[in-house]
Amino acid sequence: MEHSPQEPQTPSPDSQSVKPGWMRSTGIGLVGVVAGILIALQIPAFAEKPAPAGQTATGLPIQDLRTFAEVFNAIKQGYVEPVEDKKMISNAISGMVTNLDPHSTYLDAEAFKELQVGTQGEFGGLGIEVGMEDGFVKVIAPIEDTPAARAGLKTGDLIVKIGDTSVKGLTLNEAVKKLRGKPKTDVTLTIARKGMNKPLVVTLTREVIKVQSVKFKMIEPGYGYIRITQFQENTTEMLANALNQLYKNGALKGLILDLRNDPGGLLNGAVGVAAAFLPADKLVVSTDGRAPDAKQKFYAKAEDYQRGRDDELRNIPAGAKTVPMIVLVNGGSASASEIVAGALQDYKRATIIGTRTFGKGSVQTVLPLPGNTAIKLTTARYYTPNGRSIQAKGIDPDVEIEEVPGAKKNGLLREADLDGHLTNGQDKDAEKKSDKPNGKSNGKDKDDEFAGLAIADYTTAKDRQFVEAIKRLGGKPPVAAKETAKDSKASMPAATTTETPAGK
Repeated sequence: MEHSPQEPQTPSPDSQSVKPGWMRSTGIGLVGVVAGILIALQIPAFAEKPAPAGQTATGLPIQDLRTFAEVFNAIKQGYVEPVEDKKMISNAISGMVTNLDPHSTYLDAEAFKELQVGTQGEFGGLGIEVGMEDGFVKVIAPIEDTPAARAGLKTGDLIVKIGDTSVKGLTLNEAVKKLRGKPKTDVTLTIARKGMNKPLVVTLTREVIKVQSVKFKMIEPGYGYIRITQFQENTTEMLANALNQLYKNGALKGLILDLRNDPGGLLNGAVGVAAAFLPADKLVVSTDGRAPDAKQKFYAKAEDYQRGRDDELRNIPAGAKTVPMIVLVNGGSASASEIVAGALQDYKRATIIGTRTFGKGSVQTVLPLPGNTAIKLTTARYYTPNGRSIQAKGIDPDVEIEEVPGAKKNGLLREADLDGHLTNGQDKDAEKKSDKPNGKSNGKDKDDEFAGLAIADYTTAKDRQFVEAIKRLGGKPPVAAKETAKDSKASMPAATTTETPAGK
């Protein structure tokens, strides 16, 4: 994905670490096996063992490895141009991992470095979470205060060209590399948006993205608003500060937690956010997979979200545990966002308002390999405290309200729409609930109906979900102002906060 800040080698909804010794032995063993096959087609005595009924065979598939070696040799000897052994091995690993599911991937040295740096909240690019649909790059969520968001890119937009290159036929990683580049360089995107008669062409200037994880404001006396844009290393600390600031002048009557278009992030950030609003020691999320390390439970306690530091939630106002609360979600709320929404929903701690979330409920483990490379491998599924699988299903809101009329009918990309996605594991009908567009137009679409609201419109009178939330809490909803071409831009409130940029 274009920004990938939420995919570190430390525990996260998108990647979990494993023991270093196991990782090293895995990488060395793989290289040794491949080298042995390629040098002399001498297969070691690790023949595939017959498996008991209902189980997968163990050991190496000897005949398939012989075929691999023959293909490797054919390319090396007969391909029209010479190909380096290293490139062929890299391509083989990439194909082997990438074809498992949309989130498993091979990380070359550059991608692995970007993944490690990205968790600190600062990285280069345009600031969009992307996926693939029908051969095109589709915007899952623009990140707030980035070139993509400022240019008006919206959830559901299709990127059909990057510069002069058609996206059709490119892999997601290839497209992402073209989106990235040195700061202060330009890239032109051709965008297809539902309801528009002609493509939208925008030129964006790449920059170092500094994602501010937590933003907050007092909507009116007694009613607070907190938006989490991504879950990062410092999210729990920033949330604690936001709560202390909001409670500075007295108790709150209501609180809105906005997780819309939040693509996910670090697991400890999600656990910390949930812990701020739940009673101590409550189960927040569990994981389950084949390996012993994939079976874990995470609770609302400091050791599960602090990573050795002092408890950053120890001094938050007591009222945070009981204040009437609403959580806003949409199709761009993924991974860590779904963990938080699912936990607060299971305990009936908050009312969830919006539309069904993305459905990214799988765990990726980053396994370092020789040469500063790695693979990111799906190893488990996430489950809410009540045992619901998030994968390919998402979190259904308690109160369903579309961002704009017709948004659900027109459809948005979700996990269940991704080719080769991991199944839910519980609900066989989960994938049938996708809102993927059927290719038919109702003939009444407006240019902005398909993609939903721009982030800049959040908390204004245009924001139907926010308006419903504040009304349900007993506050006063914003009143629509009469806009003209001259003052419409000014009516979009700037994202202001007392926080400093993440990663600083």
